[in-house]
This record gives sequence, C-alpha cells and structure tokens, in this order.
Amino acid sequence: METTVAQLAHARLVAAGDHEVPVPATLRYTADDPLAVYLDFPAEAALHGEEVTWIFARSLLDEGLGAPAGQGDVRIWPYGRTGTVLELHSPHGMALLLFPAPELRCFLRRTYEVVAGGAEDVTGVVERGLSALFGGV
Repeated sequence: METTVAQLAHARLVAAGDHEVPVPATLRYTADDPLAVYLDFPAEAALHGEEVTWIFARSLLDEGLGAPAGQGDVRIWPYGRTGTVLELHSPHGMALLLFPAPELRCFLRRTYEVVAGGAEDVTGVVERGLSALFGGV
C-alpha cells in the first residue's frame, strides 16, 4: 500500500495589480505524519533562493476547500467555482497563491486513501516530537 502521496501543483502567485505568476510547487503527504500536508517550493520559486516547505493540517486543507478556514500563518478559502486560495504569512511577508480546486481535491482524496480521516495514529509523531524536545534524555 502507498504510504506517501506527492503531486505537482499548478500554483499561481497573485502579484500586484492582480497579475498572476506561475509558481512550481509540490504537495506531499505521508502516513508517518498523518495530520500534516507539506507544500514544497523549489529554490527558484523561493524568496531567498532556498527550498521552502510549508506544513499545515490536512484538516485545514479539507475545510478550506469548502469555506474560509485558518487563523494563523496559513489561511485557505474557495475562489470562484474552480479555485482555491492559500494565503501564507511569514516574517518576510505574505503570499497569495491560487490553486485549481479539483487538483487539491484529488490530492486530498489520495491522502485519505493512505490514511482515512479519524484513523490517524499519531503515536510515532508524538514520540519523535518528545524525543526532539528532550534530546534523547
């Protein structure tokens, strides 16, 4: 059974004057971190010329496909009939990215085929987090 899902995403950065710039991105999901979705940007698409990964809750993506969701660094909402906006906030600024909603829905469906909603076993995630926090003490 597949334990990782990776999918290229056709993101467009909304720039000044509502100009849209294509941005390469990859959506990732792994059963090892079942609550999270990873959004990877290659170095050429990042502000400082280094790869960047945003990590946010799979449930946030699910919720944001149907209605505005999120309160912190990642906010998601539907845009028109076929789009979804991801708003990303960092100390360096804010970015608005527009994604085709069907692409995100397909990715999300594939993640639920790997780990069903409500069936996430977070034991390993918690153990890794505690180990990192306490440094193996």
